[in-house]
Amino acid sequence: MIELDQRASPATVDLTAVIVAMIDGEPCILTVQSGPGEPDTLPCGPLQPDHRTLQAGLRSWVEYQTGLRLGYMEQLYTFADRNRAGGDDGPPEQDVRPVSVAYLALVHDADPQTGRATAWQPWYDYLPWEDWRTQRPPVVDRLLAALADWRDQAPSAPKRRRRAERLRLTFANGSTPWDEERSLERYELLYGARLVAEAWHDEGAEPPESVATRVDQSMATDHRRILATAMGRLRGKIKYRPLLFELMPPTFTLLQLQRTAEALSGTRLHKQNFRRLVERQQLVEATGQHETRTGGRPARLMRFRPAVTLERPAPGVGIKTGARSTHRY
Repeated sequence: MIELDQRASPATVDLTAVIVAMIDGEPCILTVQSGPGEPDTLPCGPLQPDHRTLQAGLRSWVEYQTGLRLGYMEQLYTFADRNRAGGDDGPPEQDVRPVSVAYLALVHDADPQTGRATAWQPWYDYLPWEDWRTQRPPVVDRLLAALADWRDQAPSAPKRRRRAERLRLTFANGSTPWDEERSLERYELLYGARLVAEAWHDEGAEPPESVATRVDQSMATDHRRILATAMGRLRGKIKYRPLLFELMPPTFTLLQLQRTAEALSGTRLHKQNFRRLVERQQLVEATGQHETRTGGRPARLMRFRPAVTLERPAPGVGIKTGARSTHRY
């Protein structure tokens, strides 16, 4: 029988927020710049003794760092890997494990009084391989070539098979359909293959030129992993929860609603199929007004119908993305 060390394990608790807003048709996240040449971070801060709850602590840090008061928020995940902050050099008796409790927050007003060191950044700047709305992302070919080398360099046939299987499931390599919800698994695969800068930084090394010169931006510590987690969570939940409307203004057109769904899922949707889905689920209702524009027939303005949340347990958009049948690497 294995004996376990029952002594308390010292740990620090960090609170981290992925705050998402739609700005000019793009999903953006609120970031904090640490200094010149330093990678971006998500709004975060340590849990303090006077914080009544984890969520209250995070709200206070976000307001302090960005001036933004959060509305909708849900706990995302707890990250507690031993090397999540990079390195593990101290002796075991002095080792303090950093724990990060991450939250996802949605806002529809992206014009807060933020500090000089904060900025809204498109989330595809950090995960560009996730955006298939208009074309195959140019970075994909570089990644696939590097992943093929990583697969072939496995030290044994069983490991090569396991690597090939991960590549097939995450990047739709072969006959497997693309699954937009696997954003975290794709990031983890790239990290394991040392194809993101964070994998090198966590080892105390500088990434090679092939990684450092790519278009995707790195983030501090494991914040890009947290962002990938939030992306997959949101992409999944908009299908069965009305979270999409947390990012919409009070009134909107059906086209604006579709473009928001496309921007979040990273793929193009069929216009008529999307409208039939929305109408069949009675998610919206007409306001009796039309958008103001010159030229062409003005579109009807719609609003979310709150009563739908009382009528059935899963009132999401229920989108079926074209990516599941058309995106193959």
